[in-house]
Amino acid sequence: MKSLVILFCLAFYFSYPVYCQVNKEILTTDSKRAIKYYRLAGKNIISSDYFQAEKSALEAIAIDRQFVEAYLLLGDIYTELKEYAKAIDAYTAAIGINPDFYPEVYLLIGKLELGSGLYEKAREHFTVCRNYPEISQAKKSIIAKYIGDCDFAIKLQQNPVVFEPVNLGDSINTPDDEYVNAITVDGKKLYLTRRKPDQIAGEANRYVVNEDFYVSENDAGFWRKATSLGPSVNTIDNEGALCISPDGKYIFFAACNRDDGYGSCDLYFSKKVGEGWTTSQNLGPVINSSTWESQPCFSSDGRTLYFCSTRKGGIGKSDIWKSTIQPDGKWSRPENLGDLVNTSEDEMAPYIHPDGQTLYFSSRGHMGMGGYDLFISRKDVKGEWSMPVNLGYPLNTWADEINIIIDATGLNAYFSSGMSGGSGKSDIYSFVIDSSIKPVPVTYLKGVVYDAITNIRLGSSFTLIDLKTGDTLVESNSDPVTGEFILCLPSDKNYSLHVAKDKYLFYSDNFTLIGRNTELSPFFKDIPLKPLKPGETVVLNNIFFDFDKSDIKDESQSELQKLISFLEENRNLKIEISGHTDNVGNLSYNSDLSERRAKAVYDFLVKCGIPSSRLDYRGYGSSQPIDSNDTPEGRNHNRRTEFKIIGAQ
Repeated sequence: MKSLVILFCLAFYFSYPVYCQVNKEILTTDSKRAIKYYRLAGKNIISSDYFQAEKSALEAIAIDRQFVEAYLLLGDIYTELKEYAKAIDAYTAAIGINPDFYPEVYLLIGKLELGSGLYEKAREHFTVCRNYPEISQAKKSIIAKYIGDCDFAIKLQQNPVVFEPVNLGDSINTPDDEYVNAITVDGKKLYLTRRKPDQIAGEANRYVVNEDFYVSENDAGFWRKATSLGPSVNTIDNEGALCISPDGKYIFFAACNRDDGYGSCDLYFSKKVGEGWTTSQNLGPVINSSTWESQPCFSSDGRTLYFCSTRKGGIGKSDIWKSTIQPDGKWSRPENLGDLVNTSEDEMAPYIHPDGQTLYFSSRGHMGMGGYDLFISRKDVKGEWSMPVNLGYPLNTWADEINIIIDATGLNAYFSSGMSGGSGKSDIYSFVIDSSIKPVPVTYLKGVVYDAITNIRLGSSFTLIDLKTGDTLVESNSDPVTGEFILCLPSDKNYSLHVAKDKYLFYSDNFTLIGRNTELSPFFKDIPLKPLKPGETVVLNNIFFDFDKSDIKDESQSELQKLISFLEENRNLKIEISGHTDNVGNLSYNSDLSERRAKAVYDFLVKCGIPSSRLDYRGYGSSQPIDSNDTPEGRNHNRRTEFKIIGAQ
């Protein structure tokens, strides 16, 4: 008997702690037949034949109804088979025979009840277990967390959030599994993973499960039939956990066991060119480690990647990390989001909303309802994350809730669930999000970049800057084939926009979203770029002066730096800085004011190292209007600073 116990314990100690810890040299039965079936059940477990193990354990119990170890082993078997109600009954039967035989059985029952939503019963069993003196202090700390989960879950159930999920329909959902991945900032495209069985070639009735990416387009409020992203992204192996950059130009995803991988699962990316995607590439050894990386999410700033990893240096088992693209195009060393977000357990599926400051994620370490729950954390002005808040019941349940995405409006959420009434195993649903867990609404700027002379579509770079702080909020590019672009715009800010391309004059503009924070109200703007040639002008829309003054305001710094960079990149050009006014006031005064403003820009450029031989300045007053002076808007357009190419050195 003793040697058999040792054999069993060595074989499956980590999976079956109950069996190994309670198997003693002397068992609680004298029946040799009961012991025979008990031993057989143990052998069945070693060979992973759990159904036969169940039969053997039940035979042992039928022979001796007081055989405590057999009930405990049966509870283990049912737990492995995920028949949790039966497992609870088996463990409870063991307690009924001898309540003190194995104190940790109360912990096992409590965990099963917590995972089944039986919070009151779970709390009772956790409390009983904690009061046994032989329970270690480490386990008592774990039990205290579970008791807190029970109290917390009961409180959430008493204060439910609004939650009315709507199935997205058979254009997206099928009898197979669908998992939501991403939605574009304009709400026009939804990306998902479909998990379906593919028949093995030449082998009847044999299948392999394959995961591929699909996309569906929204047409007047209805989702079209989802189509595959194609062979440049999807392969014969599995791909999963896709995210898309808010500008729609890049996708990031996880793939496992590829030849070019650095660990078990790595992160990859692909770029959109025209209507297709480039062949996916590994993100490299800075992002990927020798362990596991997955579940990427790319921020609307066009530079920051959030992802999950089990790499060394973390706080728990799986942590959320971030890395930023540097000016040289390389990724920064990944940074852990810290112990407010990450716990000693698993954090999964980060989703950074396009507002750039609201993070949704899944965790089994924060106070929740059992299993994985969904949480929200917000970034403050210092860039620090707030204490995560549970998204509430019934969005979170005693089951595992893993992922959620929120559209740009902050109104609609999307998630995957196997709830009854769907099209198949796991379907995609949408619901209107509760006001308490909404992100900051955002809007977007969308259009096309083209050559002002030939109308040819152009790929160009975009920079969006917060005029108040001077911080770069978004860096992006228009499509090199179609010239199309989309930029995400968080509300309640004043923006400076800069568009640039080699051998072209840059374009600048500004607009405000102050006070526009209640609904999605997009901007549509096509942007012409002028080729570099003498006589062409650029309006410097982001150079500002106070009324009736020529002192350059601080908000002008980003525009001035862009102008300096342009002149340094095109060292052969000579330009004229010109000032212009509206027609309010007399001609002489307006001419003088416009010249003083032009000279202020000239002086700034010279001070920053641009040779005066490449610069000139003039004030034109109100003599060269570009709009009507009969409206406030027109007069505002006429009050401007420009530069013109006047020659080349």
